[in-house]
Amino acid sequence: MRKWSNPVVMRKMLKLVTPLSGWMCMAVLLGILGFLCAIFIPVGAVLLVIVRMDSGIHLSYGALISLMIAAAVLRGVLRYGEQACNHYIAFKLLALLRDRIFGKLRTLAPARLEGQDKGNLISVITSDIELLEVFYAHTISPIMIAFLTSLLLLAGFWVIEPVFALIAALGYLYVGLWIPVRISKLGKADGDEYRKQSGDLSAYMLESLRGIDDIRQFGQGDERLSQMNYQSNKLNALGRKLKKYEGKSTSRNTMAILIFPLLLLFCGLGLHQHGMLSIERIILGTVLLFSSFGPVVALSNLSNNLLLTLASGRRVLSLLEEAPEVAELSHQKPIEMGDVTIEKVRFAYRDKWVLKDFDLKLEKGSALGIYGPSGCGKSTLLKLLMRFWSIEKGSIRIHGRDLRTINTTDLRDLESYMTQETVLFQDTIENNIKIANLTASHEQVADACQKAGLHTFIMSLPEGYQTKVAELGESLSGGERQRIGLARVFLHDSELILLDEPTSNLDALHEGMILKSLKALKGKTIVLVSHRRSTLQSTDTILNMDQGRQS
Repeated sequence: MRKWSNPVVMRKMLKLVTPLSGWMCMAVLLGILGFLCAIFIPVGAVLLVIVRMDSGIHLSYGALISLMIAAAVLRGVLRYGEQACNHYIAFKLLALLRDRIFGKLRTLAPARLEGQDKGNLISVITSDIELLEVFYAHTISPIMIAFLTSLLLLAGFWVIEPVFALIAALGYLYVGLWIPVRISKLGKADGDEYRKQSGDLSAYMLESLRGIDDIRQFGQGDERLSQMNYQSNKLNALGRKLKKYEGKSTSRNTMAILIFPLLLLFCGLGLHQHGMLSIERIILGTVLLFSSFGPVVALSNLSNNLLLTLASGRRVLSLLEEAPEVAELSHQKPIEMGDVTIEKVRFAYRDKWVLKDFDLKLEKGSALGIYGPSGCGKSTLLKLLMRFWSIEKGSIRIHGRDLRTINTTDLRDLESYMTQETVLFQDTIENNIKIANLTASHEQVADACQKAGLHTFIMSLPEGYQTKVAELGESLSGGERQRIGLARVFLHDSELILLDEPTSNLDALHEGMILKSLKALKGKTIVLVSHRRSTLQSTDTILNMDQGRQS
């Protein structure tokens, strides 16, 4: 996560509001008018007293009462309008942010997401984005409202007495600027840590739920519960610290709201003793200052919520600004399938070399079998062919074209890739297979399932192809999930088929059916990775990989 300061995070988040600036201006205008109405009510009461004192001020008693009633009614209407605008902005932006996050995850996958804590990612997508509603609905406009309202009020204080304007300016700066900035600095680290701990706890809970069968089998329930309680207690401790910051902010606000009007009153009385100021102006100035802290207090109270909100914003913006491992390409010339040539390819995960000066020539329409010990680079080679990662050195060419110059969509259409783990979604079996080709007909799906040795099993289910799959495919066996993955490959019907341990969970009968289907694919180029050499007997060539080299 980036270590941006709070002002930098706020500046980056403000940029996102630009398309909705009209609504923001409306919210600010309504907010300023609303606070002026609220301030006028106690000030109007003072003016009523002054009028009753018959001090030479020529104001209509009835008009003042009518204005106070109108201000009270308008305050509610204007406040509603302000909040409606703010929440429209907030929820519109949250929807746009979620769309951008999912778009970013698509470009980051799979390279940048490998090894990342999925629970933390879920926390960013859900609770972190949700917390940004505080910023967009309750932070941006209050800052602008407090600033502009304070300027208008200071002009009024200047008319009453310039010294009053100075005291009011000091009060507004202390409550609206110094307190929130100070509290934000004190709690920045704790706010960041709270969001991190919250994400860690979510990840631990998700991991525990997914592994609950193994946890019960090996009697680790108490240990997991103990760790869960430990993490919860740490989170609660951080929450209490953040509440202390809130208490500090509230107490300082309350003290300031009492001290600055008293200071103004004493200064006014001193001026009155020297015959420089009337008692009516002193009362008017004191009440006006006492009742005018609303906008800056609203701003100051944000500091506590902002500790978590800005921490969430930092996590969301860090994800949005993360650079993908491999950039998507478009507007390049179309590609046709041809021979695949790999020359002097070098690739490392961080500091661990996986492929070193690897060479391979794969003719169009041929089938290559690859085997070798774990960690020798078999799966990595397939990922590089998919351009999930960038090679350190060397080149990979298809039909003479460097892989790095092929449109991303063209490459995905050209290749089918089956990983060792088939991911299933909570949907029907048919829709899970149709991910490979959303426009496929039912007959095409059934034909792909026939090739994958899956059709008979599906038809034995009560709802056939419309049978719902449980979360992560837990209602199906490993072999059934694997055959769904193979059905996707057959349905995608691409020219280059990359299979990583496609039959590892299958019995000999189903393995034979699938290998027969693969052999029947005419004109397809196939790369089949397996730890069982017997699985590779149907291929044209068998390659033994050892530590990133051919042998």
